[in-house]
Amino acid sequence: MPEGRILVIGGSGFVSGTLARMARDQGYEVWVVTRGQKSLPEGVVPLRANRKDPAAFKAAVTGVDVHWDLVVDCIGYEVEDMRQDLNVFPLLARHLVFISTDFIFDPARRRFPQPFDHPATLTDDTYGGKKRYCELELIQTDTGDMRWTIFRPCHIYGPGAELGCLPDALRVPELLRNLKAGEALQLAGGGHFLQQPIFAPDLAALILSVQGNTMADRKIYCSAGPEIAESVAYYRMIADELGVGLRVEELPVTHSLNLHPEWKFFLCHRIYDLTPLRLDGLKVPNTPLREGLRQHVKWLEMNEGPVKKLNEQ
Repeated sequence: MPEGRILVIGGSGFVSGTLARMARDQGYEVWVVTRGQKSLPEGVVPLRANRKDPAAFKAAVTGVDVHWDLVVDCIGYEVEDMRQDLNVFPLLARHLVFISTDFIFDPARRRFPQPFDHPATLTDDTYGGKKRYCELELIQTDTGDMRWTIFRPCHIYGPGAELGCLPDALRVPELLRNLKAGEALQLAGGGHFLQQPIFAPDLAALILSVQGNTMADRKIYCSAGPEIAESVAYYRMIADELGVGLRVEELPVTHSLNLHPEWKFFLCHRIYDLTPLRLDGLKVPNTPLREGLRQHVKWLEMNEGPVKKLNEQ
């Protein structure tokens, strides 16, 4: 069994909760920074603090007198969040992981596949632009002996969150009910944008695989699943799992962007090469899309009611 101490900033969210549970199950000692407003995975140690209160955050993580092998910031969004990490962890952590997003790339200037070092990145007040500011703060700071790694996941799916990868059926709470009722899904561009969704447990396993891996030090990785599929195929797999047909109504792309300019991050092909993960000895995501969606649908049917809402991917 692995041995090590891991701190997850978040711990009660979709990705952070998946990560905390997997680390616990693999034998790690797991701490989480949490505001205490949501339930936590059993067996983890809570450090109660609001990261928007810098003094309380620092007191919480320094007060336990622990040196962590791995610290994973799953919720950093503002550049002040990264500055907080850099103020607190260089003397407390062997390795810092920052969970960014593929939304840092300019959607109008993508390549296929998109390399991690493509220069067309955003620095604005969008979700992706703010994540990029966090990345730059980390990249440009001398962290001493503390290693760091940045992961940029694309669409994340799996038990613990709503389903849906494309507007206007994006993280829709009623998605399964609508499909069972035979209602048509309205999808921008008819759902023909290419995606490479990553299963949340695969992302968690990828994150954990950096521990003790010096090849991942000061590296940035695009993080995606093993399959490229049209968005409409993603929804068809969900319908197949439910045993129903799929009806789609196309939302014209230009009209959709005029009404919803924020949709531009979804209305593009999101394709990545996993070779850098493999070459550096990291755990390459390998869950087939259909199998991951099967597990996600099963979880949703067993947990009817509100589930976690995401503001990313």
